Amino acid sequence: MTEAARSTPYRIRVQPPGRSRAEFRAAGLVVLAAILFGTTGTAQALGPDSVSPLVIGAGRIVVGGLLLALVGTATGQLRDGIRWRRGVVLLAAVGVAGYQVGFFAAVDRAGVAVGTIVTIGSAPAFTGLLGWLAGQGRPGRVWAVATALAVAGGALLAGSGGGEASADPVGLALGLLAGASYALYTVAAKRLLDDGHRPAGVMAAAFGLGGLVLAPVLVALGPAAVRAEPSVLLVVLYLAVVPTAVAYLLFARGLKRLPAPTVATLTLAEPVVAGTLGIVVLAEPVTATRALGAVLVLAGLMVLAWRPLR
Repeated sequence: MTEAARSTPYRIRVQPPGRSRAEFRAAGLVVLAAILFGTTGTAQALGPDSVSPLVIGAGRIVVGGLLLALVGTATGQLRDGIRWRRGVVLLAAVGVAGYQVGFFAAVDRAGVAVGTIVTIGSAPAFTGLLGWLAGQGRPGRVWAVATALAVAGGALLAGSGGGEASADPVGLALGLLAGASYALYTVAAKRLLDDGHRPAGVMAAAFGLGGLVLAPVLVALGPAAVRAEPSVLLVVLYLAVVPTAVAYLLFARGLKRLPAPTVATLTLAEPVVAGTLGIVVLAEPVTATRALGAVLVLAGLMVLAWRPLR
């Protein structure tokens, strides 16, 4: 043994195969974003019951998009000197608006449980397919296993909330539309980030335009909702700031380094948070189904964290 070898201290590092520190940080940012996403349902539940969720969703995107546009402008990331693919930006904006409309309409037609299950179940699959078609790589077996576990867990969590459910074909189709829209803006945002655009700029462009798409809904329905329930303004403000502006900035920073299908699966941590808040804040019952759902989601996330990304 050489003198250099004897004098060099051994450092034990526990790091899963195929992972870098940067990838771990990116995954952590996405999970943190999912935690913030998970507060959405509780915030809406604490708000006025008489206001349509579509109005709240439109207000969230319009105000949140404005905030993200201000951040993108203030940081100079909207004007970064790189040519924007206008078609891709438009697709991202359509995805943002389509998700809000599709999800709330699905819940209205098919019930909370079915609408949520169809949306969260289809979104990762659509993201994997669209990402592959867009040339962002084909998801591998590890992703498929992790996604299956997380989707099954998310379905149990969503279904355990009770409430009226229906196999209404239109409601199911709208849930699939919401899942596809989520995939569309995730894959489109990934393409823009891969072009070299910065996270705040990409989110500003996507949500700013998405807000413009939904602005007519807010203009048509918003004033009457505010007159009937002024407290809805507080709900919209919270949703616009925390689970939209802040959460999507974190989401985009993680998406810049990770494949879009992986990000879509990591965000399935959202129903775990939503279920936990439902128990703690809304006094919803603790059930074996909810516990099993949370375990399955966490198992899926652990598989993604411990194995190579693709």
